[in-house]
Amino acid sequence: MKRISTLLAALAVLPALIVPVAHASGGEQGELRRERRAGNVLPPREIEREVLPRMSGMQYIGPEYDPAAMTYRLKFIKNGKVYFVDVDARTGRIIGQSR
Repeated sequence: MKRISTLLAALAVLPALIVPVAHASGGEQGELRRERRAGNVLPPREIEREVLPRMSGMQYIGPEYDPAAMTYRLKFIKNGKVYFVDVDARTGRIIGQSR
């Protein structure tokens, strides 16, 4: 009976442990919102308007923001290969491509 009580107590605490982890994973998005509001970085849609036309024939997967580097990484796929385009989030300038 004591084991069941201990298990129930542990299960009651579990949601409190999970919620902070869920909020922590949104840190990059929160940082991006703050930087955008401050006018320090361009919105992802503006970056996409410039880069997507240059990547004809590729399927666009989506952007990822790196707050430490202040860059967007746009991901593409073509013929089963993944391609990345790194863009300076402040200027919109392409700073690198990888395959």
